[in-house]
Amino acid sequence: MIEKSLAEIAKMAGGLNDVRKFADVKVKGVSIDTRKMEAGNLFVPIKGSRTDGHNFVADVIENRGASAALWQKDVPSPPEHLPVIIVEDTTTALQELARSYRNSLEIKVVGITGSNGKTTTKDITSNLLAQKYKVQKTEGNFNNHLGLPLTLLRLREDTEVAVLEMGMSSKGEIEFLSKLGRPDAVIITNIGESHLLDLGSREAIADAKLEIISGLKENGIIIYHGDEPLLRDRLQNYHGKGILKTFGASHDNDLYPVAIEPWENGNQFTTNLGSATFFLPVLGNHNILNALAAMLAAEFLGVSFEQMNDGFASLKLTKMRMELSEGVHGEKIINDAYNASPTSMNAAIDLVANLTGYRRKILVLGDMLELGPLEQEYHYKVGTSLDASKVDYVFTYGELSESIARGAKEMLGENRVFVFHDKQKLSEELKKYVTNETIVLVKASRGMALEEVVKALQ
Repeated sequence: MIEKSLAEIAKMAGGLNDVRKFADVKVKGVSIDTRKMEAGNLFVPIKGSRTDGHNFVADVIENRGASAALWQKDVPSPPEHLPVIIVEDTTTALQELARSYRNSLEIKVVGITGSNGKTTTKDITSNLLAQKYKVQKTEGNFNNHLGLPLTLLRLREDTEVAVLEMGMSSKGEIEFLSKLGRPDAVIITNIGESHLLDLGSREAIADAKLEIISGLKENGIIIYHGDEPLLRDRLQNYHGKGILKTFGASHDNDLYPVAIEPWENGNQFTTNLGSATFFLPVLGNHNILNALAAMLAAEFLGVSFEQMNDGFASLKLTKMRMELSEGVHGEKIINDAYNASPTSMNAAIDLVANLTGYRRKILVLGDMLELGPLEQEYHYKVGTSLDASKVDYVFTYGELSESIARGAKEMLGENRVFVFHDKQKLSEELKKYVTNETIVLVKASRGMALEEVVKALQ
């Protein structure tokens, strides 16, 4: 992580005041959260809608071990007796500090965006690259205008490759993050329906995701889902500074699966490039596509295909992404409750529907958020897409998911679909239906917190 003197930090962050009295104070790491302060940190107070971090500056320095803090110019009464750097805007100063630090590092960067699969692709890419390099990656959901700068500032000076997830909620955000990270390789996993509420159409989402190219370094690589027409059409006349590589299910791509054999805890597969057999310890054919994208990035940075099975073998995904566990009755649970869109929900449902070895298959589905004016229709279509011969019961949670239930009842009948607005009651009823021969999928947007149902089963 960044380790500098206060004088150096002030210069990098655009400090406005005279800090010579504290010039030799040592800063190690940066935090914007008082609950996660570590000794030596620079505290960056952010003015939020509910709280203002400036109210805690004196306390974190005097009592919680922070070495110093930033202070926004328009906030009155800065504590002049403490090591404080005054800046025009603390968010901008944090970003500029991260930009300066990133530019000082001799490091390769992989940037990843997409509507679904960013985090899984990040985890796989990191593991593959770790077969050759010292690697750091975005932790948790630190992928926005605050999270990415903090991720950059956590990079060690001996790190050789950083794998950075780049998220967005509106146009222009990924362009900013890409220019901040300056990637050598970029991956666009897919274009789905997430952010339709903000951007209005899948075409606009595609344009926003393609902003990741804007920061690409000379002779970099652009890896994208070649089966997505919105990406393929926009890149067919690309004449920029990067090379193009595609992954996908169709044989028109540079990398595609030739054969897939599902196992209880993952998938074995081969590709069109060579005869090697790979085992990905993650459920779902859609995750094989995420793996293909990661493989192209790793190969570009010098990891051979022969090394990649070692990377797959040690893979541990971020929590609540196709996380397989067991309940108290021996039932298997797939916890995919971190996020959801129609694309990812249908992929997870297809996975469960086609699994073998289970006598009962149950779907626990919650609301998919941020889908815009057609949200009810998207939920209803999830319900009507169900195959009554491959799914036994559906439990829904939330107001929007009533539309999933409405569609599911048309396919499965009234007696196999249950609607809830109370997670505890849902969990109690669900327990009546599980045995040691049951598989349960739990899937919803993050705001629904359906991991509570998983915990109830466990």
